[in-house]
Order: sequence, then C-alpha cells, then structure tokens
Amino acid sequence: MGRGRAKAKQTKVARDLKYSSAEIDVEKLSRELHSDGSDRRKEDDIDPFAEGNYIRRA
Repeated sequence: MGRGRAKAKQTKVARDLKYSSAEIDVEKLSRELHSDGSDRRKEDDIDPFAEGNYIRRA
C-alpha cells in the first residue's frame, strides 16, 4: 500500500514522454547509437576521486 501517488506520478511522466512534441536531433541520436565508443569525451571518463586526480581543498 502507499504506492498510488508514486504510480500516478510515473504514469504522468511516461505519458508526457510519450506524447511530448520535443524536437529530436536524429543525426546525433544516430551517431550515438552507431558509434563504437572510441569517440567518447575523455572528461566523462575522469574519476575525480581516483588516485592522482584528487584536488585538495584549501
């Protein structure tokens, strides 16, 4: 019990996504789906807490 409000919100979000008329960049989506992963941006892979990447606060 107690799931009614959460389920209603999920339904609303799903409906909004399904029927929204937001513009989709088809070319960007195509590149993203068909890429082999070699052209990923390097800053996405940087772990700020990995050894050597830690920046000490002053």
